[in-house]
Amino acid sequence: MAGHSKFKNIMHRKGRQDAVRSKLFSKLSKELTVAAKMGGPDIEGNPRLRLAVQNAKGQSMPKDNIQRAINKGAGGDSEDYEEIRYEGYGPGGVAIIVEVLTDNRNRSASNVRACFSKNGGALGETGSVGFMFDRVGEIVYKAEAGDEDAVMEAAIEAGADDVQSGEEGHTITCAFESIGDVSSALEATLGEPESVKPVWKPQTGTEVDEEKAGTLMKLIDALEDDDDVQNVYANFDISDDVMAKLADA
Repeated sequence: MAGHSKFKNIMHRKGRQDAVRSKLFSKLSKELTVAAKMGGPDIEGNPRLRLAVQNAKGQSMPKDNIQRAINKGAGGDSEDYEEIRYEGYGPGGVAIIVEVLTDNRNRSASNVRACFSKNGGALGETGSVGFMFDRVGEIVYKAEAGDEDAVMEAAIEAGADDVQSGEEGHTITCAFESIGDVSSALEATLGEPESVKPVWKPQTGTEVDEEKAGTLMKLIDALEDDDDVQNVYANFDISDDVMAKLADA
């Protein structure tokens, strides 16, 4: 989403690294468990599990934790999780998609609705903002994976659609249907990625001023902090100056 890398910087500010990391591992474990339960523990025969393992490794999740989550799903003794997508608007008319994995639909709906209402947003019906996004595959590499030209060449050879490179790394997008093939081809050239996952990519960005940006970040922060929420996508477009001010606030 627009501003996503800058938002990640804010999420990691002022000593929150450990808490954020713990919550990230919890979300990754849930996805591993669900993937193993739905498609079995064989990574090669279970594309969703393979992506989940790639993502977990990219985030430096310990191997023991990964295997424990897979075993939990494969053993059939895990909770029955339901995948739900919520859609709504945040401050400044920003469109937001929230992906949830939950064992209690009522709890999740109540929590997500509260996050929106307490932070200047409004939860809408399914489909109310989804048409503003495209479902694509996203593969992220750290900057040390290679320079911009090398990564671009590898992405073209792998069949990707676009590459965005910056100081923080490289974000490669491809068709949703080809994420497995593209990520495998890139891994053979560039090594293991930091993350591989399907995402909702905004078609256009919505400009947000400084006043609305602060409230919007609080809304996204609250959603990200919810244990049932796996991913949050939004089409905000916030200037670097405003993001810097928010980071220092």
